[in-house]
Amino acid sequence: MSIIGWIVLGLLAGAIAKFLLPGRDPGGFIGTTLIGVAGAFIGGWISARWLDHPISENVYDGTTWAAAIGGSLVLLIAYRILFGHSRR
Repeated sequence: MSIIGWIVLGLLAGAIAKFLLPGRDPGGFIGTTLIGVAGAFIGGWISARWLDHPISENVYDGTTWAAAIGGSLVLLIAYRILFGHSRR
């Protein structure tokens, strides 16, 4: 996939991660979608680098989606832990 494809996938993965982890995020909607994009890149890189599963060129591949959503969830949880209490 191209960079544009990963960005679109990341936006969708961020929305899915937000759906799976409801609640108030410190960054709001824009912060969550940016975390989704970063999570998609990181999830894809981890999958290709350490899990020995190269990311498919097919956007409909389940492993590609799992890597993007998993990366987004991990980053969203880390973001909430690091910055979640600063808005109180």
